[in-house]
Amino acid sequence: MSARRTTEGRGGGRRNRAGRGDAPIAQLSWQNLQNPYAPMELATPEQIEAIHATSLRILSELGIRVLSTRVMDLFEATGAKVDRDEGVVRMDAELVDASLQTVPSSFTLTGRNPDKKLVIGGRNTAFGLVAGPPNVHDQINGRRPGNMEDYENFIRLAHHFNAINIIGNQVTAPMEMPANSRHLDTYHANLRLSDLSFHCTAIGEGRAMDGINMMAIARGISTEEMAKEPGLITIISVNSPRLLDGEMADGLIAMAEHGQPVSITPFTLMGAMTPVTLPAALAQQNAEALFGVVLTQLVNPGAPVMYGAFTSNVDMKSGAPAFGTPENTKANLIAGQLARRYKLPYRTSNANASNAVDLQAAYETSMATWGAVMGGANMIYHAAGWLEGGLTASYEKLVLDVEIIQNMMELLKPIDFSEDELGFDAIADVPTGGHFFGTSHTLDRYETAFYKPILSDWTNYEAWQAAGAKDALTRATETWQRALKEYKEPVLEAAVAEELNAYIARRKEEIGTDEP
Repeated sequence: MSARRTTEGRGGGRRNRAGRGDAPIAQLSWQNLQNPYAPMELATPEQIEAIHATSLRILSELGIRVLSTRVMDLFEATGAKVDRDEGVVRMDAELVDASLQTVPSSFTLTGRNPDKKLVIGGRNTAFGLVAGPPNVHDQINGRRPGNMEDYENFIRLAHHFNAINIIGNQVTAPMEMPANSRHLDTYHANLRLSDLSFHCTAIGEGRAMDGINMMAIARGISTEEMAKEPGLITIISVNSPRLLDGEMADGLIAMAEHGQPVSITPFTLMGAMTPVTLPAALAQQNAEALFGVVLTQLVNPGAPVMYGAFTSNVDMKSGAPAFGTPENTKANLIAGQLARRYKLPYRTSNANASNAVDLQAAYETSMATWGAVMGGANMIYHAAGWLEGGLTASYEKLVLDVEIIQNMMELLKPIDFSEDELGFDAIADVPTGGHFFGTSHTLDRYETAFYKPILSDWTNYEAWQAAGAKDALTRATETWQRALKEYKEPVLEAAVAEELNAYIARRKEEIGTDEP
């Protein structure tokens, strides 16, 4: 889809986007985006090895505490040192090295639309929808608790905007629904209102298995078949410093047993969950991530797993998390170097700490996005809609983020340096002091020559005033409303819809008031 361009001169004013009629929102196509540029390497090879060596000392001398007998059993069987009284597991470098030998360097995620397979690893970069906020905000209705109506709208927007490749784990929590079974309703919305892969909830085995079973139903395959061709992913959070809780462990084990990828992601905030220095934070993050990676391979050698990074700092005045900071950007870059050292796919985020969709939200998100992309991230989680340090999913922020993502997508598009594109003949055809507006070289390309923004307004000041002097925030509100009107629900076969409904009804009855 593309919007019409105009070659009107400055005197007549460039045509306002609102004057383009009822054409759909112009956006880039859905794609498996590849980063053609060499990753930026902030740390030297010697510094990366220093982080690695410190991480091994943390694992062998200090260990990781686990609240799971099964995890302790798995590590004890390998000869790792397990202190069952303290619940602490210590391992040597040999176990880490052996486990890294079986981890795939990339994997493919297939949702219910095989045309939107996502390749995760190598030079591929995917952007995900925000996940987890308890609140929702838009400029019309204000800030409110998460609910199912808004949840479904965000899934519609994720499906509509091609820049979003994967759905996060509960874009907002529908607070009006029972916490022990609402994952079934959110999975159902993911599968019914979009055809993308998604992150399932791995708080315990039951929630993970429900995600696996429902994706298999939606794809019309068995869970055994899906183990060979994964359809969803989860994030396993390490409770920094150095603690893996039982529910996370159970979720990790269920996913790895069934061949579904997990992203091992320590939540490390410098000054709170780690020491205040970046090298120390990265060493601790690395140790915690490697522990989870090793665990996946003890469960199922060859199970896909991602190196997850979520290192930033706190505001030392208030203790509040800060995101999109220079330290966060540096951490994104160096974490990518560590992931490549271990030949692991790399997941990070481009979060911000702003309480409003304002300049702070934009520059912090842009800063973190640059660090993630130039760090070689294969999946950028929370890439669209994150606000208020992750406490709010924002409609307007989603639109702003889609614009940021699309700018990045266009930046990563390879440049054609063919003879025709170098344009010597076009330059020769225009006399000195002339212009290129009417040349065949320009007319052949004017529709596709430059990136067409969704949110930016490039009209001149007078035209902008005449159209209502709308700022970016106002335009973002109009854009998400327009996108919801344009949205078309992907077809779900009647038999599949019926099977999903039956599964949900059965599971809700089985769960009752218990945990799944």
